[in-house]
Amino acid sequence: MTWVYVALGAAVGAPLRYVVGHLLDGGLARGTVLVNWLGSFLLGWFSGLGFTGDTAALLGTGFCGGLTTYSSFAVHTHDRGPRLGSVNVVVTLVPALALCALGFWVGAR
Repeated sequence: MTWVYVALGAAVGAPLRYVVGHLLDGGLARGTVLVNWLGSFLLGWFSGLGFTGDTAALLGTGFCGGLTTYSSFAVHTHDRGPRLGSVNVVVTLVPALALCALGFWVGAR
């Protein structure tokens, strides 16, 4: 039954990612960066709240997994070449890790 929760969460997260990417992406991939930051914060928050089982499947694996995108991040990074691609990695990953930690801290309080 857990797979149903994952599918339901992804059914909301993935279209949201598409809309944000469609509205904000362009030469700078702002939408991709934004959904990855938001998903990182939310996953940290949900973890800090102690969600497990079906709730974690719905919100963590499903929604956050559908919302965030590694594939678009990888394509945007590759397309920018070594120099700007490296900038894209830093601009995406460093804040995403910090936001995940912040979300966990907020959730655990």
